[in-house]
Amino acid sequence: MKIAQNSVVKMHYSVIDKEGTAIDSSFDDEPLELIIGSGFLIPGLENALIDKEVGNTFTVTVPPSEGYGERQDGLMQAVPKSMFEGIELEVGMQFRATTDDGEETVIVLEIQGDDVLVDGNHPLSGIELTFDVEILEVREATADELAHGHVHSAGGCGHSH
Repeated sequence: MKIAQNSVVKMHYSVIDKEGTAIDSSFDDEPLELIIGSGFLIPGLENALIDKEVGNTFTVTVPPSEGYGERQDGLMQAVPKSMFEGIELEVGMQFRATTDDGEETVIVLEIQGDDVLVDGNHPLSGIELTFDVEILEVREATADELAHGHVHSAGGCGHSH
């Protein structure tokens, strides 16, 4: 069966950046299982899965425009340290912030006196990513899985409707 919209795909993957630095891999852990079209994967990787079959292995390089987007300088800003009252701040900490565009994750880049420089860009934005993929299983999603937008294990989905 070829992978298409609403297929459930179980796959192993590894991903590196342009310099060959390993970012993530499932090969030594549990495979990733997802529904094609659910918005779980970046577009460049999801598009590369279409028409693949069980047993296929392939490599795909995804530009930022089909990955986590280009970096936007406007998503970096200094905010008063007082907004983090009671928290011992460290560079690299992540927080959920309410913005004009809704909830966003921001990362602490720098602490400068009474100001904290935060970045709302995804950590992988602006980076070309290369994935090595192995397709392990392909099947049609069930009606329940499509309604919920995620794969269900043999025992159900583990949350209430």
